[in-house]
Amino acid sequence: MRRLDPDGSGAISQDEFLDAMLQYVQDESTRTVESERLEEETLRAAGGGLEEDTAVGAEGGGEVEVPEDVAHLDWHQQQRVIKRRAALLMAVGTGLVLLFSDPMVDVLSNLGARTGVPPFYISFICAPLASNASELLASVYYARKKTRRSITISLSTLEGAACMNNTFCLAIFMALVAFNRLAWHFTAETLAILVVEVTVAGFARARVLRGWTSLVVLALFPASIALVAGLEAIGLD
Repeated sequence: MRRLDPDGSGAISQDEFLDAMLQYVQDESTRTVESERLEEETLRAAGGGLEEDTAVGAEGGGEVEVPEDVAHLDWHQQQRVIKRRAALLMAVGTGLVLLFSDPMVDVLSNLGARTGVPPFYISFICAPLASNASELLASVYYARKKTRRSITISLSTLEGAACMNNTFCLAIFMALVAFNRLAWHFTAETLAILVVEVTVAGFARARVLRGWTSLVVLALFPASIALVAGLEAIGLD
């Protein structure tokens, strides 16, 4: 009431009413602009940003991709078909791994024996390329789209493969060493892998990745082999 009757006369004139309404509209406009600014800053701090989200939507990065033959189905039917196909492909892939893993080990061992190169270096170079080829191809496919959503999927694919190799696969390796009472001769290899993991983890935590970082990460592969050779040369088994 003080805004509507500033002179305290007990009556509200037309001028007093118009001045009070104008002041109210101005206050609300200022409050709305400030609220939008705070919301935008919050989104940016959380790794978002209104401009980036708009750009992603314009590029089509926010759309969910589905196979063309199920695009005409509703969402629930699409999910049912996609999950069924995913389960089938995973089962076929698991069967192929069980079928070819043992012959592949024999091939790598025979290749090392014929070339005179220690089997570790053969497996260290060839085995990762074969076992992680699917993740590599998938990450390249999504990275080529150059959208925020696709690059997130690409990096998540690579990080997921690294997590699986360092948990599930490592557990299998440790179990084989323990149950078969194998001698431990992997100190140099383990140190090289830890150096690579710490370095890549530093890049993965960065909020901004430049083009030159890809060259550094790519160089870690031959550098790790050289590091293993150097550590073994000084006596670490």
